[in-house]
Amino acid sequence: MAEPLSFAARFAELARTRPDAPALTVGEVTVSCAELDRLGNAMARHLGSLGVQTEDFVTIGEPNSLAFIVAAVAAWKLGAIPQPVSHRLPAVELDAIVELAASAVVVGLPTPDRPWIPRGFVPPSDLDVGPLPDAIASAWKAPTSGGSTGRPKLILAGEPSVYDDSLRAVATMIGATEGGAMVMPGPLYHNGPFLWSSLDLLAGCHLILLERFDAEATLAAVALHRATSIYLVPTMMQRIWKLPQYVRDQYDLSTLKTAFHLGEPCPRWLKEAWLDWLGPDVLWELYAGTESQARTVISGHDWLTHPGSVGRAVKGSISIRDEAGDAVGPGVIGDVWMRPPDPMRPTYRYIGAEAVRMGEWECLGDVGWMDEDGYLYLADRRTDMIVIGGANIYPAEVEAAINAHPAVGSSAVIGLPDDQRGTRVHAIVQADPGSVDELVAFLSQRLVAYKIPRSFEFVDVALRDDAGKVRRSALRSERLTSPPSL
Repeated sequence: MAEPLSFAARFAELARTRPDAPALTVGEVTVSCAELDRLGNAMARHLGSLGVQTEDFVTIGEPNSLAFIVAAVAAWKLGAIPQPVSHRLPAVELDAIVELAASAVVVGLPTPDRPWIPRGFVPPSDLDVGPLPDAIASAWKAPTSGGSTGRPKLILAGEPSVYDDSLRAVATMIGATEGGAMVMPGPLYHNGPFLWSSLDLLAGCHLILLERFDAEATLAAVALHRATSIYLVPTMMQRIWKLPQYVRDQYDLSTLKTAFHLGEPCPRWLKEAWLDWLGPDVLWELYAGTESQARTVISGHDWLTHPGSVGRAVKGSISIRDEAGDAVGPGVIGDVWMRPPDPMRPTYRYIGAEAVRMGEWECLGDVGWMDEDGYLYLADRRTDMIVIGGANIYPAEVEAAINAHPAVGSSAVIGLPDDQRGTRVHAIVQADPGSVDELVAFLSQRLVAYKIPRSFEFVDVALRDDAGKVRRSALRSERLTSPPSL
């Protein structure tokens, strides 16, 4: 067992033991472990001069950049809590989050009544870069989530900013190993990319951070840096797979030992394509909420014997229950409930929301079922489910069928009012695959008739962000307010 170290002490240790090893590459810039530690110390002193103290929130609204990472390291150096948000966040949403967090400083975004630091800020060269007194925060991160309500909430990690055997084990699981190299194409304001990147840096693994997701650039980064691991979501996987084969074949991915995908359901056709490409030893899948009450993991080999599953619980417990809260048997769809390994030690804390609880169990709104071997299969989120004539239609299943069309970039499926049926399935589709009749014919080979959308809307913008997230409730509200021309 390794000695637990504060995050601050761990970065200092890496600076001593691996001073010249690359810690982070963003674009054309690479900084070593020693350089990252010095930048973090300098930035910590600057934050301290603005009033940041232990347990304060530091809201970080930078794009993927050196500045983002340095701000997070600096917060940990002070025993403060990094609180990432999108750098595109509208002022109204930012103000609501900053008020919830009572942020001591906002980095990268202007705020009217808080100290803030301009985007891309570099600590002045005359600041002391030497060690600071050791400090530990009670929570090492506090990402935000709007969920289905659209109201922001903070999700404070249940673990302090201490790099211990528990976090080391997670780092090893995701392929963050000392001396390795990980490609991160996801936006750091989402929990998955932030968690992966943080553990990568703490493990002494070279983090190759893309400034934004680009399908070919992601492959190029793997090949250039001989990456040993990569973080993916199915939206990225789809865009990469839809590159021309001759483009994909240009890049050597043979150094990859671990490729994890998470964040949204992965269509079977896409999973099978990637398994054929990378192999079942490399491709893994994880399912968990930011709240981390429980976690499932599945290897490529296990997926081939349980196709469509997201795996069995490797942390905590999972139960499928009906609307009355009673457990249901194998093969029966119900709400996914989670229980942490030790209910007396919460894995998170909300600010701005209340958990959906039933005794020691909690529900995040996902719907799914289990097989007789205890493998979990997800259907969708309860709030997004469409009910027509007593039949449940899960948007994720319909979207997976639409996205399989070679001309489709992304899609979102919602329920809209219908004079005859009460509700109809409506599909918003990025790119025009020819004609509605052609798309319906394509879908008829993949979906039962009642699941095929009754109306289509074609757009020229991506419907999911780089983390694979789509807020269907917002899309529905927009169309109820201003119906599209169909």
